[in-house]
Amino acid sequence: MQRSCKLHHRPVDLGRWRLCDALSRKARAMRRRELMKTSMALLLASAWGEGLALAREMNVSDLEKMIPPAGSITYDVVRSVSPVLEHYSRESLLGGLWKRPELSPRDRSVVTIAAIIARLQTYEMPMHFALALDNGVKPAELSEIIAHLAFYAGWGNAMAAVAAAKDVFQRRNIAIDQLPPVKDKPLPLDEAAERQRATQVAGNFGAVSPGLVRNTTELLFLDLWLRPALAPRDRSLVTVSALIANGQTAQMPFHLNRAMDNGLTQEQAAEVLTHIAFYAGWPCAMSALPVAKDVFEKRQK
Repeated sequence: MQRSCKLHHRPVDLGRWRLCDALSRKARAMRRRELMKTSMALLLASAWGEGLALAREMNVSDLEKMIPPAGSITYDVVRSVSPVLEHYSRESLLGGLWKRPELSPRDRSVVTIAAIIARLQTYEMPMHFALALDNGVKPAELSEIIAHLAFYAGWGNAMAAVAAAKDVFQRRNIAIDQLPPVKDKPLPLDEAAERQRATQVAGNFGAVSPGLVRNTTELLFLDLWLRPALAPRDRSLVTVSALIANGQTAQMPFHLNRAMDNGLTQEQAAEVLTHIAFYAGWPCAMSALPVAKDVFEKRQK
């Protein structure tokens, strides 16, 4: 049986025509798959590679190299899209906020890391992880911050941070022996305070979600919060920063009080709000203001 070839207008053997047509379809499908793989590779290179390119330059805490948004974007590129954003980035953020004395550069890095992980801002993670290490955050502390935020910002957010930190650690030859062990001698427990907290939570919510109440006690306050790789003040600073960044003001009174009990001063707590406004947006910071005001006033009394 023969079929006419539309291109050359001559008879073609049907069996051969079907074979050629099948091979042609297979070749087109393979080309589509290759195109999709190439496009995905280019997308990933754009999203991660550019961010890592800037992170490689962050071996010193030179704030002039922090060109928001992170990546290979320069001030000229920002200016070409939004001249006023370039102005605010240079003058208000890097030239102003990061130079305010109310928080040390190390504390500002801790607050920033907590905010960008809490809000899953993966594009800025490599740059700020590198800057944090330059500003005095130890590899073990950065590792512990990521683990801590798995509980306070979600597992997916922590895993995204792992993906970003992995490359920073590799470039700086940070090996596993520099990271906190799974089991370590716990910090001392304030048994009276923990008993009061656990009793209150169990009385209010034990019948609603006994599993959550049990895990809160056993996993968080009798395990995570007692890990020595992160000082209690820093752990509180991370927690409060993440809560503000995610707009979770209902949890703030307990944790802000705990942070101040752990050594965070009122001036420093106030500056955390100022700092996070830039990295999580003004509404999140403003929503936290009434809570902070109430905590400050009650502690003064």
